[in-house]
Amino acid sequence: MKAKHLRLILGDQLNPMHTWFETISDDVIYVIAELHQEATYTKHHIQKITAFFAAMEDFAKYLKTQGHQVCYLTLDDTQEYTSINQLIHKLTKTYASETFTYQQPDEYRLRVQLAELSEQLTLPVYEVDTEHFLLPFNEIPTHFGVQTHVRMEGFYRYMRKHFSILMEGTKPEGGAWNFDSNNRQSFKKSDLQSIPQPLIFDNPAESYLARIEKHKINTMGKASSNVAYPINREQSLTLLDYFCKNQLPNFGNFQDAMTQASPYSWSLYHSRLSFSLNCKMISSAEVIQTALTAYRKSEGAITLNQIEGFARQILGWREYVRGMYWINMPNYAQQNFFNAQRNLPNWFWNGETDMNCLKHAISQSLEHAYAHHIQRLMITGNFALLAGIAPDQVDEWYLGIYIDAIEWVELPNTRSMALFADGGWIATKPYSASGNYVNKMSDYCKSCRYNVKEKLGDSACPLNSLYWNFIGENYDKLSTNPRMSFPVRNWDKMQEDQKIEIKEKATQLLNNIEHL
Repeated sequence: MKAKHLRLILGDQLNPMHTWFETISDDVIYVIAELHQEATYTKHHIQKITAFFAAMEDFAKYLKTQGHQVCYLTLDDTQEYTSINQLIHKLTKTYASETFTYQQPDEYRLRVQLAELSEQLTLPVYEVDTEHFLLPFNEIPTHFGVQTHVRMEGFYRYMRKHFSILMEGTKPEGGAWNFDSNNRQSFKKSDLQSIPQPLIFDNPAESYLARIEKHKINTMGKASSNVAYPINREQSLTLLDYFCKNQLPNFGNFQDAMTQASPYSWSLYHSRLSFSLNCKMISSAEVIQTALTAYRKSEGAITLNQIEGFARQILGWREYVRGMYWINMPNYAQQNFFNAQRNLPNWFWNGETDMNCLKHAISQSLEHAYAHHIQRLMITGNFALLAGIAPDQVDEWYLGIYIDAIEWVELPNTRSMALFADGGWIATKPYSASGNYVNKMSDYCKSCRYNVKEKLGDSACPLNSLYWNFIGENYDKLSTNPRMSFPVRNWDKMQEDQKIEIKEKATQLLNNIEHL
C-alpha cells in the first residue's frame, strides 16, 4: 500500500470533529499506535492505559467506517520500536509517503521529540493545530509571562467576556464573577441520600489487559475487566447529558466536599468528563454550551453558582493551566521552592495508612483511577507539601495514577497548586492546612484512629504538627507572603517550648513516615 500523506494521531487527539476528517482521500493514511514509550514513560494506573488503548482503537474503527485509511498498531506491532520517531521512520518508508503531518502534542516532551523529525526525515514534516482549545496556542504569550504570577481570576474574566459566557453586556450575570462563598458546603447527613449514582460504561478491557501483561508493562492500581469511562464521542456526550441532568444542580454547592458515607463517595457531583476532554473526544466549547443550555432550561433547578462553578473549571482553570504550562516549560519541571527532598511513602502506592483521609483518597484513586480536585489538592497534595516530599516523585505519582493525567494539566496542578514548588507563579500562597480543614470539609476524621483536635501525643492527627512544623521550617519564605500572615503570626505567638514540642512531634512522624 502507498499513501502520499502520513498523518499521526496521538492517544489524546481523538477528535472526530477535526478538519482533517472532512475530506476522504486514498492519498492519506492515519496512524494510531499503542506505543511502548507512552505506556512506560511513567508508571501508569492499569485502568488509565486500558482506557487510552480502548479509546484509540475505537477511534480507529470509527475513522474506517467513515471511509478513511487507518493503520492501527497494537503493542505487538510496535514492540521493536523504542521511540515514536523510529516507528514514523519505518512507516514513511513502508507507505512511500511524500509528507508526514502531526497535530501539535500537548506535552512538551512529545513536541520536542516530534519536532526532531523535521531534521531526521528526508520528506517535508508539518505540524497542525489540534483545533480543541479555546485559547489559540500563539496567543498564550499575550496572557502569560515566563516565571511570572498570572492571576487566574483576571484570565477567567477575559475568557468570560471574550466568549460571552454568563455575561449581561459587559457585566457578569448575577453581578458577581464567581460564587466561591456558596460553593464550600460540606455534606450533612440528610444530603447523603440524594447523591446520584455515577454513570458507568461497560467497555470490554480484556484484550488490552492481556497485551499489557504480555509486554510486562509496569502499572499500578486495580485492574478492571471493563473501561468505565467514555471511549468515544457518543459515550462522552451521554456522560455530559447525564451530568447536566443529575449532577450539575448540586455541583457548585458540593464541589469541595468529601465523604466516605455514600456508595458514590468517589464520584459525588463531579462530571468525570476530564478524560473525554483531555482525549479531545468532546470540546470545551460544547461542554460549556450544553451545560449553559441545561441551566437556561432548568427553571431555577440549576442555580447560577452551580453553572458558574462548572464553567470556571473549564473556561477558566483548564485553559489557564495550559497557558502556564507552555509558557514555563521546560524550567517548570525543575521548580522546588521549599527544597523538598523526602521520598514519597510507599503507602501512596497501596493506601495502607492509618490516616483515614489519605487512606480513603488514595484507595479510591487506586480503585477508580480518579479523585476529585479537592482530594488531589487538599488531601494527598497537602500531605506531600507538609511532609516535604520531593516534587519529582509527587509529579510521577499524580501523572500515573489518574485517568485524566496528561503533563500539561497535571504538572501545574501538582507543582504549583499542591506543592507551591514554583514559589507563586499560580497560587498566591501555599494551600497548606491542618486537620481542621479536613474535618470541616469531610467526615473522614470521625472514623480515624487519630484525633483531629490534638497536636501532640500518640493519638494526635499528624496533619496538625506537620502543618505548624511546615510554618516553622519555612518561616523565612512564608513570613514575606502577605496571605500567610495569619498562620505566621500565630506561630510567632506560640511559646518557645510549644514550638519545640511541635517540631519534635513532626520530626518523630517524618522519621516514621512509612508507618503513619
